Amino acid sequence: MNRLIRVLLVDDHSIVRYGYQQLLAENPLIKVVAEAENCAEAFNCYRSLSPDVVILDLSMPMDSESEEVQSTAGGLEAIRRIRSHDNDARILVVSGLDTNPYPQHAVQAGVLGYVTKRNASAELKEAVENISRGRTYYSKSISHLIDNTDKSFEDIGLSQLTGREMEIFSMIAEGHSVNHVAEMMHVSPKTVHAHRANLMRKLGISSNSEIIHIAMRAGILQT
Repeated sequence: MNRLIRVLLVDDHSIVRYGYQQLLAENPLIKVVAEAENCAEAFNCYRSLSPDVVILDLSMPMDSESEEVQSTAGGLEAIRRIRSHDNDARILVVSGLDTNPYPQHAVQAGVLGYVTKRNASAELKEAVENISRGRTYYSKSISHLIDNTDKSFEDIGLSQLTGREMEIFSMIAEGHSVNHVAEMMHVSPKTVHAHRANLMRKLGISSNSEIIHIAMRAGILQT
């Protein structure tokens, strides 16, 4: 007898969650057991329910008090928190961000799959089924990016950053101050300064304006 696949949906737009729920309902063996709209809610739901699969967007707020920003910080932090709690967590990213460094950093953070939102209607159910079995699944349109060795200067530099450094890089590129980043990530400003110094050293830069320049050339800033 096939086992029910219990799913946690995480996206900060209720209409998107509703759409995913309707798609998944076509398979009677997939059940959405909870929904969340930010990093904090996602972690709390996972800790309480231990779902089989997490479907998660990268662009989301840290918590209900955070300003909505178009960066990947909330999604990457949710992945980090969930995997710190359960290293075997099976996470599927469904995102509109379909160029590197996004898929690469999601995979580096430990997700098992990455589906683009434009392919979700055709691929979501199959992706959930595969990931529930511990397999990987990537949209055909971006699968070549996961092992792509023909990288730009920006991709090569950003690939050196840890998940936490990439989160801070994204938020600084979006114009957030160190104090605001610290508040959203629930760490001290001193910690953010240390990560900022490390990422600048790795990228060979010395100012926030250079962070913004690299982010624009890498396509991280959403315009």
